[in-house]
Amino acid sequence: MTSISGKTTNGFTYEGDYERPSADRATWAATYRRSGVFFGMRHGRINELLGVPDGEVNEAVQDDIEFAWVQSS
Repeated sequence: MTSISGKTTNGFTYEGDYERPSADRATWAATYRRSGVFFGMRHGRINELLGVPDGEVNEAVQDDIEFAWVQSS
């Protein structure tokens, strides 16, 4: 499992984890906060990652975490 954290474009911070259960897929879960106050949690999965380097997988997970939160807000 890999830890991940960041900040969304709408001002929420997130902390989460992701794992790669197979070479072509990543699953993630993240908790979102603003000013330290819990606002919610999301989870997701990214497919078709076969041959994608770890650094790019990390970026793809961060993008998906952003999308999942901003689209639902």
